[in-house]
Amino acid sequence: MTENQSTLDGFVPWPDEYARRYREAGHWQDVPIGELLRDWAFRHGDRTALVDGDRKISYAQLDATADRMAAGLLGLGIAPGDRVVVQLPNVAEFVVLLFALLRVGAVPALTLPAHRSHEIGHLAELAEAVAYVIPDTFGGFDYRGLAREVVARVPSVKHVLVLGDPGDVGIPLSTVDADLVDLPEVNPADVAVLLVSGGTTGLPKLIPRTHNDYAYNARASAEVCELTQDDVYLVALPVAHNFPLACPGVLGILGVGGSAVFLSDPSPDNAFPLIERTGATVTALVPPLAMLWGQATEWEDGDLSSLRLLQVGGAKLAPEPARALPGQLDCRLQQVFGMAEGLLNYTRADDDDEIVAISQGRPLSAEDELRVVDAEGDDVPAGETGELLVRGPYTIRGYYRAAKHNETAITPDGYYRSGDLVRQLPSGHLIVTGRVKEVINRGGENVSAEELEEHLLAHPGIRQVAVIPVPDDMLGERVCAVIVPEGEAPALRELKTFLTGRGLAQYKLPDLLELAADLPRTAVGKIDKREVAARLAKP
Repeated sequence: MTENQSTLDGFVPWPDEYARRYREAGHWQDVPIGELLRDWAFRHGDRTALVDGDRKISYAQLDATADRMAAGLLGLGIAPGDRVVVQLPNVAEFVVLLFALLRVGAVPALTLPAHRSHEIGHLAELAEAVAYVIPDTFGGFDYRGLAREVVARVPSVKHVLVLGDPGDVGIPLSTVDADLVDLPEVNPADVAVLLVSGGTTGLPKLIPRTHNDYAYNARASAEVCELTQDDVYLVALPVAHNFPLACPGVLGILGVGGSAVFLSDPSPDNAFPLIERTGATVTALVPPLAMLWGQATEWEDGDLSSLRLLQVGGAKLAPEPARALPGQLDCRLQQVFGMAEGLLNYTRADDDDEIVAISQGRPLSAEDELRVVDAEGDDVPAGETGELLVRGPYTIRGYYRAAKHNETAITPDGYYRSGDLVRQLPSGHLIVTGRVKEVINRGGENVSAEELEEHLLAHPGIRQVAVIPVPDDMLGERVCAVIVPEGEAPALRELKTFLTGRGLAQYKLPDLLELAADLPRTAVGKIDKREVAARLAKP
């Protein structure tokens, strides 16, 4: 095994020549993320690292608590290389657990609170997870029932750790605590975390991020955002998302000695008072939420004068709200376009206002290699629209345990096919114009049309279905199911109940239902969704 290879089966490493280049450039520093916290605690010991409600946790406390939890995990038999599905909301315990797992050398698969049995069961099977970490309840949902389903479906899951009351499904996460022990040596080339893809083609996939590449992801992002120890980062989006975790997110703010403040409900009436109380200076939102915050300044109280930077990403922000937001929230706007698979683009502090309004930023790293290609894979002329391909020091060379899919997701020379249609300005900034992949971006959450169609076709009242996006001012896109019914057509409410019963996440449910006598098809017999959308648009 070379110094660049992970011990985790199913991981596709960077070729050695690229790994050497990234090390020589200083991007990869060969320090495991769990060890980075030790350095941060040494430099910032008594400073506040995390704020969760009335709780304040210093760097020294975070470091010590992570060590004790790591010892507790080892005591349970969780070993280096073991995968652990983590499904926690925005709480300080997420960070403690993350660092504890990283120090053990176990690999957290970071899932979202919105995921349900369909997604969690699949991800636990794919990861061959040995443990599953949940809250007892959150957002009115009891995760202990979900855990019972996962344990019954996935034999490898031996432990369920519950933040709160475990009932009869596992043990309290708070009891995973033991006296300090010698911890395993962690290879920084190993996989640190498994992020969850947006599910662009059916079921979601796992994205392997190594200690080296993910540490660089967070560190370089913090530099672009000009973070300092005086900054307070408000975690408004689900922390398991790549955006609020490492772009620069929690890892980025901790790396400079600042504070991360957790917010479970990002509605303006909750967020604005918290910004005032904590002096939050930076946060990240998806476009619909950012637009709501901007509008809410007209009726919500709250002193937002501490806020200096609003990052907006996860979906394209249209130019009009991009121009309005800085004035509404009295802070600088930064557009962010990226993917959990790697490439990040940011507008910069010295970009003029119009570039910030119309573009989605330019690449984070000088080592990011971009191509914009046509349907045949040939480079398009400068300034023309095409599919974005990328490779670089923090962009994966393949999904985890997805060899067949990787044959098309990664080019033979190592470029990741993003599926995004872009055009690049002479300045290097990208303007996102659409997607090749059949995904509906609903308020920053990716909904696979193919996956939803498969579930809808299981309903006895549906003979044919096409799931298409419908433009929406707030969400960007809404999910529309166009069905050819079998007998009496089901109502939208009935379909939502049916899909929820199949374990589908709420954000994946159709917003709209349209009936059709038939669905148009292409010459090769596939449903012609362009024609479906055109028919729907006709008055």
